[in-house]
Amino acid sequence: MKLATLHDGSRDGQLVVVSRDLASAHYATGIAHRLQQALDDWGFISPQLQDLSDQLNAGRARHAFPFDPAQCMAPLPRAYQWADGSAYLNHVELVRKARNAEVPESFYTDPLMYQGGSDDFIGPCSRIVVPSEAFGIDFEAEIAVVTGDVKMGATPEQALDGIRLLMLANDVSLRNLIPAELAKGFGFFQSKPATAFSPVAVTPDELGDAWQGGRVHLTLQSTWNGRKVGMCDAGEEMSFHFGQLIAHIARTRNVRAGSIVGSGTVSNKGVERNGRMEWPKGYSCIAEKRCIETIQDGKPSTEFMKYGDTIRIEMKGRDGQSIFGAIDQEVVAPGAENGCL
Repeated sequence: MKLATLHDGSRDGQLVVVSRDLASAHYATGIAHRLQQALDDWGFISPQLQDLSDQLNAGRARHAFPFDPAQCMAPLPRAYQWADGSAYLNHVELVRKARNAEVPESFYTDPLMYQGGSDDFIGPCSRIVVPSEAFGIDFEAEIAVVTGDVKMGATPEQALDGIRLLMLANDVSLRNLIPAELAKGFGFFQSKPATAFSPVAVTPDELGDAWQGGRVHLTLQSTWNGRKVGMCDAGEEMSFHFGQLIAHIARTRNVRAGSIVGSGTVSNKGVERNGRMEWPKGYSCIAEKRCIETIQDGKPSTEFMKYGDTIRIEMKGRDGQSIFGAIDQEVVAPGAENGCL
């Protein structure tokens, strides 16, 4: 099934069930008002939501209405936890190589992860508000999962059973603030503004056989200012699957229902052609493009995002239909944040 949260004037919005084709929706009011409610009592509430989803997809839901992504908040407008990994080691390798640094051996056995702000997520078409273009504004196209309760010490296989929903994420980064923050030794903070998520979150069964081994074996599309810059395979080159990422969190503590875990920037390796490396599948963040330019030309030439720039992130199934709906955002200065694209 597919779930979304609509603006209703409250902090946590109103839960709706969305049809498989993203054309219609139905309020879940009689079942659960908010997505967190459903996650807290998933065993009891999810079958009722599934029944409503079945009725909606069969055209039998009496009070269905047209689904409008512009009215969506993030599926979870605020969450108990947002932990973002770096599961695509090609991305890590490019960043390190661009600054002539080696990748530590431990990175290949123990995933990188940071704790992000989870108190103020933004919707799929909410504007990206940044105080200054000089901060180095970058998009990051990712996949994320929402968990149920996962016990401390869970194995990766057990952790996979704790995945309730999947969605897309734009983990916006302010690249020019990152070096000074990392130099302090405490990691990201100001350099990571509010994260945006796709209009809908979907249960793993919606992906069919594209969901295998804790990975989504589909193409993640990134379109910057109307130009498609990334058609990255999200499956094969994901070095750590979502079960491993969740188990990493659960090593020393319980993971509670409503935790969101991100994959990190989806990234694919280049191929050598005529003695030169090429990246035919493009990139899912500007920083990676700049790293490639630095490796090849000695310096980056692609600039970061400016006010007025747009970014669209989407994933389509093998039938060509959008699975999660699209993240479709514009970068603006403070004071211009109201409204959607």
